[in-house]
Amino acid sequence: LVKNDKKIVQNDLKKYAQPTEGEREVWNQVNSVLQDSESILTGLQAYKGAGQEIRDAIQNPNDFMLQERAWNSVCPLVIKLKKFYSFSLRLEEALQCLLECLTCPPLTPTQHLEREQALAKQFAEILHFTLRFDELKMRIPAVQNDFSYYRRTISRNRINNMNLDIENEVNNEMANRMSLFYAEATPMLKTLSNATTNFVTENKTLPLENTTDCLSTMASVCKVMLETPEYSSRFSSDDTLLFCMRVMVGVIILYDHVHPNGAFNKSSKIDMKGCIKVLKDQPADNVEGLLNALKFTTKHLNDESTPKNIRTMLQ
Repeated sequence: LVKNDKKIVQNDLKKYAQPTEGEREVWNQVNSVLQDSESILTGLQAYKGAGQEIRDAIQNPNDFMLQERAWNSVCPLVIKLKKFYSFSLRLEEALQCLLECLTCPPLTPTQHLEREQALAKQFAEILHFTLRFDELKMRIPAVQNDFSYYRRTISRNRINNMNLDIENEVNNEMANRMSLFYAEATPMLKTLSNATTNFVTENKTLPLENTTDCLSTMASVCKVMLETPEYSSRFSSDDTLLFCMRVMVGVIILYDHVHPNGAFNKSSKIDMKGCIKVLKDQPADNVEGLLNALKFTTKHLNDESTPKNIRTMLQ
């Protein structure tokens, strides 16, 4: 496998090929989603929240002007949060599209990753975006606070029979779905984990190994790139290093959700000890969010079958 990994890595370092004719339709479809990913991250990064306005309104419940100011501050933010949530649905669709291409018979997952480099790169870009989004969201408690205030206020206004324009944008059903999304510590990762699990469940004729081998091979490729000086020395910047680490963590989490025994089990095709060591060899600031994602977003870490040394490494 490592020999194959190195072959994939060498191809990778020559830069990913442009999509072939066979890949182009799916590539274009996924690319139209990925093109919006940077603006989504910029929007989240610039998210300031309405904390002060909400506090003032809560402390002065009879001051109509303060209630109005808080409401007018929160409504545009809720529209922004809806945009992020809607993007997660597009991302989910894109991921399932790529999984279909990278796991279909008769090729093995390794052959797919070697031959369909442009699609493999898009898969990696989705995971890179996802971990960046979730790392940012974890640092912005205002996201959940603002949305909770919005839901409380809209419920109260409904009782008072007030007609609100924003309900055309975010009706009750949409608010319920958004609420579940933002309640997650890592909402985008959760969306992709569910998407991968659904993909496996819905494609009963496709051997599970096709999906898990695709994910474990990608994890292994990233690990090889990170731990081999011959490759890592060619990384043009810390961003490339972070890209590789995020993709590795992302595919581990997806594997852990879809494999019945998870990623931490001794029988796992992912060298978890090696992957965690690679992360721990990096500056703590760069990997704290990634180690937390492995701790809190995986499904099987606390299983009895998880070796103690792996659990200790993640404490």
